[in-house]
Amino acid sequence: MIDNCSFYQKSRQKLMALLTDNSAVIVPSGEEQIRNRDVEFPFRADSDFIYLTGFEEPDSVLVLLKKEGVESHLFIRPKDLEQETWQGRRLGVEAAPSYLAIDSAFAIDELDEAVLLLLEGVESVYVSFSQSPDFLSTIHSWIHTLKQKVRKGIEAPKQVCDLDVYLHEMRVIKTELEIQFLRKAATISVQGHLAAMKAVQSSQFEFQVQAALESEFVRLGSPRVAFNSIVASGENACILHYTENRSEIRQGDLVLVDAGAEWQGYAGDITTTFPASGKFSDTQAQLYSLVLAAQQAAIEAIKPGVVYDVIHQASARVLTAGLLELGILQGALETLISEEAYKRFFMHGTGHWLGMDVHDVGAYKQNQQWRALKAGMVLTVEPGLYISADHQDVDSKWHNIGIRIEDDILVTESGCEVLTLGLPRTVTEIETWMSQELTKES
Repeated sequence: MIDNCSFYQKSRQKLMALLTDNSAVIVPSGEEQIRNRDVEFPFRADSDFIYLTGFEEPDSVLVLLKKEGVESHLFIRPKDLEQETWQGRRLGVEAAPSYLAIDSAFAIDELDEAVLLLLEGVESVYVSFSQSPDFLSTIHSWIHTLKQKVRKGIEAPKQVCDLDVYLHEMRVIKTELEIQFLRKAATISVQGHLAAMKAVQSSQFEFQVQAALESEFVRLGSPRVAFNSIVASGENACILHYTENRSEIRQGDLVLVDAGAEWQGYAGDITTTFPASGKFSDTQAQLYSLVLAAQQAAIEAIKPGVVYDVIHQASARVLTAGLLELGILQGALETLISEEAYKRFFMHGTGHWLGMDVHDVGAYKQNQQWRALKAGMVLTVEPGLYISADHQDVDSKWHNIGIRIEDDILVTESGCEVLTLGLPRTVTEIETWMSQELTKES
């Protein structure tokens, strides 16, 4: 049986308890995508599918039924010696029920025929509205086929409902097992960032730092990165989602690394910013310390009952006051805050939900109001400042400095816990750590 199988069983049971009788849930794992010619991108199953099955093969579809009881049916690729010789092993139909603790399994090529029988008499079909249009079209085609059989006494589903409303809200509050997975992802991610900080002093290019970072992830057992790694030096750090990672690293540059490892389907997400030389310039140190103070203010605000936007407002206030003190902004503090003057230099939110997806699912507002935090939620806190040469009205001494500091935070019953501890964070800590690592090398 698959590791932690009871978690996936409980997830299915909890989901179906939320839905009406005579309903069905349909969740696909996804298909392999062509990278170029006959080469595929590495496959990673849909997060909702993993959450409900723990299974990660492509071309699979889970069907859950709630009629007299709850039934689970899985459609997967059958065993095929020739395909497995070329492409790798498959679980197969025969082994799936006991291995995954589901009621029955079928070959995926039986899906179109079998699903028509399963959906007979079902009133509501739940499917993720964030699924691809092609899959949603397939759902509608099945219902249309059943409607053509009404003269034979067959009752077709009457409505298609958005599964996200239920399943994605379930995923916002993490179980103890999920928190274990997130802790492990965070721990591996921390070690990767330390490897990057160590490697920068002997690296000429961004991609060499990336290689050290991701090599450490793999060495510690992570099967993949949680998202495309960002290693941005100098002016590249002012590009929020810079992923080329090909530039030469200059001696006076700051290097911004935004990267995370994945563990058991759960993501780590850390951003570190550090000097390539091991020593901050005065201007770099001033801006870095300001961003760190903003992050600390945001983290201190996190506890159950606090409204989500309070976190962002806490960091925005510190950043605005600091930019005013440094002369980068001019005016009255409260006016600058209300006008969001900081957005020229801090144009993104302070964080996001974290879980199976790095930008995890779940609403940030409920009934048009920012939601209150609850124990079991996991989020990032990542304020930043980005002052490019395009900011012509700002003293050039601040130009081409991009800084972001990000940690992963668990909301606890009494406050919060930083999952990504272990990184040097202050200017002094970073300089001391990098100096010590350089001494070890020499």
